[in-house]
Amino acid sequence: MRGSRLVAALAVAATCGAPAIAAAQVQAQPEAGLTLEQAIERGLAASHRLAEIEARRAGAEAVVAGSRAADRPQASLQAGYTRTNHVDEFGVQVPGQPPRIIYPDIPDNFRTRIDLQWPIFTFGRTDALERAARAEVEAAGFDLEAARSDLKLEITRAFWAVVTAEESVRVVGESLKRMDAALADVRHRLEVGLVPPSDVLSVEAQRSRQQLLLVRARNHLDQARADLRRLTGLPPEAPLRALAAFEPPAPVEADPATLVREAEGARPDRRALAARVAGAGERQEAARANRRPTVALAGGVDYARPNPRIFPRMREWNESWDASVQFNWTFWDAGRTKAAVAEASAAGRAAAERLREFDRLLALEVRQRQLDLASAAAAIAAANDGVRSAAEARRVVGDRYASGVATSTEVLDAHVALLQAELDRTEAIAGARLAEARLARALGR
Repeated sequence: MRGSRLVAALAVAATCGAPAIAAAQVQAQPEAGLTLEQAIERGLAASHRLAEIEARRAGAEAVVAGSRAADRPQASLQAGYTRTNHVDEFGVQVPGQPPRIIYPDIPDNFRTRIDLQWPIFTFGRTDALERAARAEVEAAGFDLEAARSDLKLEITRAFWAVVTAEESVRVVGESLKRMDAALADVRHRLEVGLVPPSDVLSVEAQRSRQQLLLVRARNHLDQARADLRRLTGLPPEAPLRALAAFEPPAPVEADPATLVREAEGARPDRRALAARVAGAGERQEAARANRRPTVALAGGVDYARPNPRIFPRMREWNESWDASVQFNWTFWDAGRTKAAVAEASAAGRAAAERLREFDRLLALEVRQRQLDLASAAAAIAAANDGVRSAAEARRVVGDRYASGVATSTEVLDAHVALLQAELDRTEAIAGARLAEARLARALGR
């Protein structure tokens, strides 16, 4: 039962994240050191997820540029060739003069035109679409910040998982050394006839179980390092060792209402929702503008052979130009504008309701994270007391065993209790570090 509890504690500690190892162990390991700040910096630079969101934001910015250009003039160059059937030429005959052809047979028709279109008044439709596009760009920027915050939390979890696994390996390794010393002692006592062979077998069995724990702890460490390498963009076989201070996080004593207000103003995912609510309102305004008329300037220069604007038609290249003011008012569209307005209005209501739901959940999340951190601090204090108690109990049992008034079973139980207490402390600090990171994410820090 004790062995299974130790295995479970190691698994939880390796996946939750916890304290760093002391400076002596840091110098003893050959791997390259990596601090939490360095891990986050590398992870943000190597993330494909962030690159994807950045590309989406660039696309949203392109939509803004397109919306801005919609109310600017545009020019186009047109050219064409038309082949027509032969027709009978039409002309007039003036006495004493040669016949004058008025409508000649010209089957080959060439036309070129430079065309200009400029919408000068759209009753706010273009401006509303541009504002909606800008709101989407703003929301995409907040999405990028939110993704960065999520990635920071994930890297922090993986970092402390490595630290926890390293500490677990150290704790189990030290316990195994103590078990080796106990095994050597009981074998010596067997040689002098002070203990039966069963005591040696019991210690050997316990040592084998702790050796298994050490193997599993090292496997958890390899898995945690592989996860951190993935998040930071390191090669799969790159040396890695987490560098962190071996201490619990500082307590957060702020009032919950104050923290909720801080989170409402700082959370990028909430600000993204607010931006999309504003964008939905602008899209609704743009849809309403479809009911209003538009005014545009148009003009162009034609250079054709023959030019249809010149009479009579001739097999010659001639130019002509035109300029106009165009008024367009779709006063009846069979309900298309009404449906577009209704769709934009429904999207706006949906975004607003989602924002209200987010605010409701945000208050709960902040409170839960604060309580988790407080519980983790209490667990650390209890775990420290447990380690001191287990260490003292092991010392007392060792003295009694040396005096011949305690059994080897009691010594083994004391060793196992100390190992369990040290792993509980590791798990408690791991939970506190992870609770601190989750609270910072909830507050948008």
